[in-house]
Amino acid sequence: MTGRSQTRLVVLGFVAALVLGLGVGAAAFAVLDDGGTTVVRQVTVASSDPVVDGGLSAGEIYNRASKAVVEISAGASQARAQGSGFVYDRDGHVVTNQHVVAGATSISVSFWNGVELDAELVGADPSTDLAVLRVDAPAGLLSPLTLADSSAVDVGDPVLALGSPFGLEGTITSGIVSALHREMTAPNNFTIIDTIQTDAAINHGNSGGPLLDSSGRVVGVNAQIESESGGSDGVGFAIPSNTVRSIVRQLISTGEVEHAYLGVRMAPVDEGVAITEVVPDTPADDAGLRAATGTELVDGQQVPTGGDVIVEFDGQAVTSPVALQSAVDARRPGDTVAVVVLRDGDRRTIEVTLGVRP
Repeated sequence: MTGRSQTRLVVLGFVAALVLGLGVGAAAFAVLDDGGTTVVRQVTVASSDPVVDGGLSAGEIYNRASKAVVEISAGASQARAQGSGFVYDRDGHVVTNQHVVAGATSISVSFWNGVELDAELVGADPSTDLAVLRVDAPAGLLSPLTLADSSAVDVGDPVLALGSPFGLEGTITSGIVSALHREMTAPNNFTIIDTIQTDAAINHGNSGGPLLDSSGRVVGVNAQIESESGGSDGVGFAIPSNTVRSIVRQLISTGEVEHAYLGVRMAPVDEGVAITEVVPDTPADDAGLRAATGTELVDGQQVPTGGDVIVEFDGQAVTSPVALQSAVDARRPGDTVAVVVLRDGDRRTIEVTLGVRP
């Protein structure tokens, strides 16, 4: 598949959006660094209200998790971006958003007790908006958070967001999972699927911080908000922990992530997914997949016609664009897969060797 643009997620970092090249929808907080300007970050917001009956209270979760949550400052030239992150393991790896550190020439990580350490960028993946840093920190500062299974998250589950909105470190906000399987536009304009929507307040500077469940485990990494005002309107989005687990492991291992790539744009239809465009010089183009040549009005909607409709990919039924992307993401570049299409009323199987997402 290829990237596509969305306009739903519009919140940007301030100065850093221009200087550091932050991605669309970034919720990083940035200020000018004129050599003397500082940001006061001494506000902590915590609630002791119970999260769920029989579960941990927000205060208990805060006390357990807050020492693992860090503030990140990424600098370049006369600007710096600020975001959040969390300790991933006892080797000093820290997870954050790619858009928080994009283009940075220097990165520092501040811990709960005020200790600030230089960090190195281990690797970043703009396709999922995730990055891994590493700090040489004393063992006492490294209290990793546990990743939950995001596939077990349900709408209505209580969640807590920890981070540094507007540079106010150690801030906690609470809410619920308000929807699942949302899509976000990544910094490189590809689509991040299966993201978690929450009404927990997320603002500039929360980017890269953890979204926690009622046991204090990470179910997602806070990344974007939908807002007309530029502030939190109660619709935030987090990259699911299962995606985080897979991407972070690869970044720690090799410093980079290669995503499988098909090279089509598409639209849902009753039979499966209609190809609306085949990107030139891609695996789909090389394999001879065909894009729609026109449209027709069906039940008040324009439906692509004259091209291939993908109904199976690698033995799995394709019922939606998200299902196709999930199937492609599950494979590796260089894999050869069988793609079943409907073409001119006939069912055909076409072998496609997947490439590397640009």
